[in-house]
Amino acid sequence: MKRFLQNWLIGTCAVLVAVYVVPGVHYEKPLDVLVASLLLGILNAFVRPVLLVLTLPLVLVTLGLFVLVINGLLLWLVSWLMRPHFYVEDFWAAFWGALVISVVSALLGRVAGVHKTSSPGAVDRPPPSGPRGGRGPVIDI
Repeated sequence: MKRFLQNWLIGTCAVLVAVYVVPGVHYEKPLDVLVASLLLGILNAFVRPVLLVLTLPLVLVTLGLFVLVINGLLLWLVSWLMRPHFYVEDFWAAFWGALVISVVSALLGRVAGVHKTSSPGAVDRPPPSGPRGGRGPVIDI
């Protein structure tokens, strides 16, 4: 529950930054930003993976840049669902707003420690407890 609330707060801050940075993204009341970020999080959790699978060839051909279009479309969908309380004027405002939301949420997540990054394939394991007390060479394959 704590992680959900942290992610929601980070998403809300990111949407708020996008509202102030990107012309064409608007809201009426602060509660609208909270609801928009919650709805965007729900769509990112359930609809985005389906869209990524359906457009996988296009994502691969564009080297992943089409994911930005998908993010913009999802923000535009949130705008359509919440109009007139939260709205995005056109696709390009949604595209740039989604880009700002992605960057800001990644930075805030990193600072807050919610989005931890590790090297690919790294596994958190407890230290070995052997006769030497766990000291010595480790061969990890």
